Amino acid sequence: MRSIKYIVFDFDGTIADTIEPAFNIFNSIAAEYNYQPITKEDREEIRMGKPQELLKKYKISEFHLLLLLLRVRKEMGKHIQELKPIKGIRESMHEIKETGFRLGILTSNAKSNVELFLRNSELKDITDFIYSGKSLFGKDRVMKRLFNSENITSGEIIYVGDEIRDIEASRKAGVKVIAVSWGLSSRKLLESAEPDQIADSPADLLQCIHRIVKQAEAPVHEADC
Repeated sequence: MRSIKYIVFDFDGTIADTIEPAFNIFNSIAAEYNYQPITKEDREEIRMGKPQELLKKYKISEFHLLLLLLRVRKEMGKHIQELKPIKGIRESMHEIKETGFRLGILTSNAKSNVELFLRNSELKDITDFIYSGKSLFGKDRVMKRLFNSENITSGEIIYVGDEIRDIEASRKAGVKVIAVSWGLSSRKLLESAEPDQIADSPADLLQCIHRIVKQAEAPVHEADC
């Protein structure tokens, strides 16, 4: 019997194409919080940097960042019907589902936003659960709450996310992880955190999953004396 049963996706930047809209929303409200708009150069630097390092550079406290994120998500919720799925992700998720895996979403976005997006994108019927939990730098704790909520174990999951903190959280929670290079963090930054696999397009996901499953089910041999 296959030990890995669940493929759990991050939402923003992994399934939904929210990165550019989020930057645009931030720029529209930046003056209210006395911050400068994010330039094209800033965006590339954000993709290349770790969140904690960027907070120091831009002199943003974790508290203020949380307020900004909540505001951006609130504004994005007003436009959820306009958001599009990442090109190819719909087909990839259907393919993964047909292979026999259960699909879940673990997100800090509002569950109502995610549900509406999934319905509009023809993904609602194949998604087994949505777990919404807010934690800026403690996503591993959210993952562990998910385990209890859905009565599953860390060894039964592969997590799919687009940020370096997704990789770090998965490691802390004992979860195998696929990093996707089409989201917020650059491929180079993702590589530095050594995920189990990196997918450069949604079409790569199923092959990445099969590699991890094969490795997880390989027999363990005792070390030679």
